[in-house]
Amino acid sequence: MLVEFFVFDSHNSLTKYAGLTWRINQSGNYSSDDTRMTKTDNKYLRYYLIEAANSVKNHVPEYKEYYYKKYGEVTTHQHKRALALTSRKFVRLIFGLLTKNQIYSNDKVGEIN
Repeated sequence: MLVEFFVFDSHNSLTKYAGLTWRINQSGNYSSDDTRMTKTDNKYLRYYLIEAANSVKNHVPEYKEYYYKKYGEVTTHQHKRALALTSRKFVRLIFGLLTKNQIYSNDKVGEIN
């Protein structure tokens, strides 16, 4: 029997807790493209999520394609930004699997019996 206990309401709140969000740097109509990550809250969770996303990127073609797509979209800090965005995608997958009580498989996502 699994105990359903979720502290986070959505994947957005989990990514915010892990510090995988960017600061907003704007004034009037100007909005900076070169902003830093918030790096607040749980630095250990952020580190391990980024490391896990890097490993997933190397082994799952969907995540590799996503990483390189994001890598090509920016001009500064390409690897860091692409990896952080890949980590956010990975968090969405984890959160979805946990809320639906499913396991991940390369072929399909199946329900736990």
